Amino acid sequence: MARFKRLEVLNTIAETGLVPLYYDKDAAIVKNVVKACYEGGARIFEFTNRGDFAHEVFAEVNAWCASECPEMILGVGSVVDAPTAVLYMQLGAAFVVSPLLNEEIARVCNRRKIAWIPGTATLSEINRAEELGCELVKIFPADTIGGPSYIKAITGPCPWTSIMPSGGVSPSRENLEAWFGAGAFCVGMGSKLITKEIIANAQFEALRDKVSETLELIRSVRK
Repeated sequence: MARFKRLEVLNTIAETGLVPLYYDKDAAIVKNVVKACYEGGARIFEFTNRGDFAHEVFAEVNAWCASECPEMILGVGSVVDAPTAVLYMQLGAAFVVSPLLNEEIARVCNRRKIAWIPGTATLSEINRAEELGCELVKIFPADTIGGPSYIKAITGPCPWTSIMPSGGVSPSRENLEAWFGAGAFCVGMGSKLITKEIIANAQFEALRDKVSETLELIRSVRK
């Protein structure tokens, strides 16, 4: 059972504008990353479903979060089918992110009132996701689909659409101004925020500071 309701998830995403995402097979490393993001001000985190036994890593980290990062909303990404979504929901995932639009995932998430953020690449896919009850859709990979100009083109005729670009988003003022200026609701950020260098050198205090700076930048460019 998720510790946070669907409305809490969506409101937190709306408030912060940033969804950090990361995967590692080592639960200890994931905990350090989550803790650094939490101390930097992030209150939502996407654990990407990659690698064997990834769900076991998620289960350990999510249970740990309840006591060590109690306000952190932990969800799962890279989910491509309904059985995987159900598995993670049983482990307490508060939201599910997909790289694609799979209507079976919508059904199981809606049944449990879990936020689902599907990956979309066309206006028809976005429209179908909204018909299925999605409040927020992801465009992925955002930089190759069309970049900020794509979001601007979509939200022109569909101003009610909330879009999260993921893939090609970086924590620089120029990049964030481009995405939010085009109408992005929030951004998903992985390797550009949680870099290989940070992980290799266990620079978790640097990650904390980077997350804090990124959230401040987002607040600034949204004004």
